[in-house]
Amino acid sequence: MSETALREQICLLAKSLFDRGLTHGSTGNISARTEDGGLLVSPTGTSFGRLDPARLARFDGAGQHVGGDKPTKEMPLHTAFYDTRGTAGAVVHLHSCHSVALSMLEADEDDFLPPLTPYGVMQLGRVKLLPFFLPGDPAMGEAVRGLAGKRSAVMLANHGPVVAGKDVEAACNAVEELEATAKLALMTRGMNARGLDEGQVQALVKKFNLEWDA
Repeated sequence: MSETALREQICLLAKSLFDRGLTHGSTGNISARTEDGGLLVSPTGTSFGRLDPARLARFDGAGQHVGGDKPTKEMPLHTAFYDTRGTAGAVVHLHSCHSVALSMLEADEDDFLPPLTPYGVMQLGRVKLLPFFLPGDPAMGEAVRGLAGKRSAVMLANHGPVVAGKDVEAACNAVEELEATAKLALMTRGMNARGLDEGQVQALVKKFNLEWDA
C-alpha cells in the first residue's frame, strides 16, 4: 500500500470508530507502519472523527519525527508494541465505554475478557489488564514491554484498550471485538452466562494456531 493510501485508510477507519461511538471527543490514537519502516501516527489532541491525512505525524525508520503535526502523547505505548512484536503493523488505542467499565470491576489481570465467543479468542488471544497510569506516562509503555511481545492486546484500567494488529484494518477489527466482548460480559454479568469451555477454547487455539497460553 502506498503511503498516500495508508494515510487515507487510517483516517477512514478512525472516523468509522468515532462515528459509531467507540471513542469520543479527542480521545484515542492510532498508528501504522509505512513501507520504509517508519510510522504514521495520529496527532495529539485530535478527534478520530476529523483526522487529516496530510497532518498525520510521520516518523522515519530510526524513530525520528520528520513531518506532520506533533504525535499523540501515548507514543510510548505504540513504540512498545512495535519494538516487542515483530508482527505489529498497526496499533489502536480507544476510550471505549464498555471495556473501560469492565476494567473498573473485579477481573482476572492475566485474562481480562472471558471467552464468550470464538471471535474474541481468535482476534485477541488473552488480554492483559494493566493498572491505572496517568495519561501519557511512559510507564505504560514499560508495562507493555514487560510482556515481552506475548500479548497483542492490553486493557489500561480506567482508561481504555490498546491493540496491535498485522495492519491497520486488523487492529481496528480486533479492538472492536474487544469492546463487543466487554459489552457482552457486562450484559451477562451475574446471570450465570454460558461461555466457551476450556475444550472449546483449546480447539480454537489448535485450529487457528492462536497465541493463547502466554
